[in-house]
Amino acid sequence: MTEKTEVRPKPCAFCPYRRDVPSGVWSHEEYEKLRAYDGDILDQMRAGGHMLFMCHQADGQLCAGWAGHRSLSDDLLAVRLHLHELDASVLDYEAPVPLFSSGAEAADHGQAELEYPSDAACGAIEKIARVRSARGKPVKR
Repeated sequence: MTEKTEVRPKPCAFCPYRRDVPSGVWSHEEYEKLRAYDGDILDQMRAGGHMLFMCHQADGQLCAGWAGHRSLSDDLLAVRLHLHELDASVLDYEAPVPLFSSGAEAADHGQAELEYPSDAACGAIEKIARVRSARGKPVKR
């Protein structure tokens, strides 16, 4: 029996779905990925929203921001297609921190200060780069 994919216990400190994360932390392309899961089923499929949204920081776990920002089982193509791979607890997940209500809302916030990120965003970028470098992962912004 293979292990089922689980959701992180809470969104990462710099999860793009978190309301308390500064704007400009992730790249434009990373924020655009959030929008791919917002459309109707056909739009989700065209935009790549048929894949599970995995955590930017943790290997093998679903993004807790993605899992907690809306009802997963109601309208997400990725969940419908991969339900057999998910731990049952994923469908009842509730995030313990405030999240944006849509990927588009999170992306709009995140992209607002991409050109001139705040000191807080620059600090977050540096921390993410250090962690990824220590794990041997590529660092891209």
